[in-house]
Amino acid sequence: MGMDSATDTFVTHRDLLFTVAYEMLGSAADAEDVLQETWLRWVGVDLATVRDRRAYLVRIATRQALTRLRTLGRRRESYIGSWLPEPLLTTPDVAEDVVLTESVSMAMLLVLESLNPVERAVFVLREVFDVPYDEIAEAVGKNPATVRQTAHRARSHVAARRPREAASPAETRAAVQAFQRAVETGDLQGLLDVLAPDVVLMSDGGGVRKAVPRPVAGARKVARLLAVGWDKVGGRLTGVPLQLNGWPGLVLRMNGELHGAVAMRVEDGLITGLYIVRNPEKLSRIERETALSR
Repeated sequence: MGMDSATDTFVTHRDLLFTVAYEMLGSAADAEDVLQETWLRWVGVDLATVRDRRAYLVRIATRQALTRLRTLGRRRESYIGSWLPEPLLTTPDVAEDVVLTESVSMAMLLVLESLNPVERAVFVLREVFDVPYDEIAEAVGKNPATVRQTAHRARSHVAARRPREAASPAETRAAVQAFQRAVETGDLQGLLDVLAPDVVLMSDGGGVRKAVPRPVAGARKVARLLAVGWDKVGGRLTGVPLQLNGWPGLVLRMNGELHGAVAMRVEDGLITGLYIVRNPEKLSRIERETALSR
């Protein structure tokens, strides 16, 4: 009965725990490892001593994610080229939750990368999941007063770097469709028409696939870079519209084979951010839907 109860509770909150870990780590593979570690610790807990099982599980997952986040920070220092979060093919209901959608967007996950591990944990738990300060304090091993200060500091940091108000899903979808047409036809002018003057392109090949080593800014530079890439492809490039991290995006296929994933940031009808992931290790989650939850 105890094991059945522990299993039922874990399954009930699994999507929530995965979302917490993913937002802290930017990696679905690492978030899954955190879930496994959380489960192993959870089954050893005397449930009779647990007042709030959801809070207890979140605390375990947060601690495991913090440990892994510190390790990942060292690993990313030697990462080849730009590092981007692992894109997720998300379920339709994710787009209906405005807070969740913004928090898992590529743009926001990159902002969160600029926080230190504890700041990131505090920001995610407080701003996204509305966890009380005393519970956050237990999860990160700090006192509530310190957590409040950390939350204020992290909130200010994110506010200064948060992208401008994003377009509606409908506007984003229209921009994605225009980008898709330009990609599939090699239409340079069509591309320029949908790119904002200050657009920034980032791509992640992980040292395995071709990608630009550093961000490229400016509509003409980005358009020329993509056009040159199209000319060198030597095959039929197509885009498949999908929900990536809660927003309309594209999965690129070359002659039917997976070529990469493109997430976008759209403001005032124009693309201001292009995030192209080609690292094969980061593309497994765009073949099947991932459920996220608050």
